[in-house]
Amino acid sequence: MTERTRDAGAATVPGLRLEPVAGDAMLEQWRHVHNVIVPPAAMDPDEVRERSGRYRLENAYLGDELVGCSTVRPPEGEEAVATVIARVLPAYRRRGFGKALYEKGLAHARVLGAGVIETCVLAVNEGGVRFAEARGFVEVERYVLPGENDLWIDLRLAASGQ
Repeated sequence: MTERTRDAGAATVPGLRLEPVAGDAMLEQWRHVHNVIVPPAAMDPDEVRERSGRYRLENAYLGDELVGCSTVRPPEGEEAVATVIARVLPAYRRRGFGKALYEKGLAHARVLGAGVIETCVLAVNEGGVRFAEARGFVEVERYVLPGENDLWIDLRLAASGQ
């Protein structure tokens, strides 16, 4: 049985449900959204299963329709840096789903003791970059992973957004 969440962010979007990923069917749904949004980093089912053991993965549903997913990487290092990533399928963007996913992930990262919040976005995802910047994130690094061609952007939530 999954924990159903009606937090403040989800409450602002009628019918939105944010649920922690549990079981193979939800892992596959999370994988689908992830792979649609970041095809250069597409994952197979085993990679998603492994990731679910390290990070908090959630799916977002409008009624029974999958609309997005999120990842919260727990705090690490001296600064207790946590990573919060919200992903929304293209057909469902600009309706508050990303905001709800982000706010829920941010709240969870803070419960885990995060001192600093970061996110990462594929550079060609201009909407994702704008979404992060609108929430107070500032670019800290651009990079290409070894052996790949895609440009990634790491962004950090400015102190005023903490």
